[in-house]
Amino acid sequence: QVQLVESGGGLVQPGGSLRLSCTASGSIASINAMGWYRQAPGKERDLVARITRTFHNTNYAESVKGRFTISRDNAKNTVYLQMNSLKPEDTAVYYCNAERTGYRTDYWGQGTQVTVSS
Repeated sequence: QVQLVESGGGLVQPGGSLRLSCTASGSIASINAMGWYRQAPGKERDLVARITRTFHNTNYAESVKGRFTISRDNAKNTVYLQMNSLKPEDTAVYYCNAERTGYRTDYWGQGTQVTVSS
């Protein structure tokens, strides 16, 4: 069992920055790739960014490329999402995700609210 705890969300003005953190605890060895998803009201939960465990290969949603950077520190069991040049369209609940080796179901955090507004 793995628990994911997110932090760093909040209210920020357009053009501002936030850094989200997600720390995993429990059966860490079961985790492979980790990522961030977001869900705005009335919309599906969509991938924002993903990073693999060993080689730190990354994937980004087209809407955040060049603005967001995902990174991870395996020693700290933590994944980060640096969000720059934030737009109102980035407003959503952001969820930390961890993929499990040998399983089709993932671990999920409880979510952290990011609101971009002037």
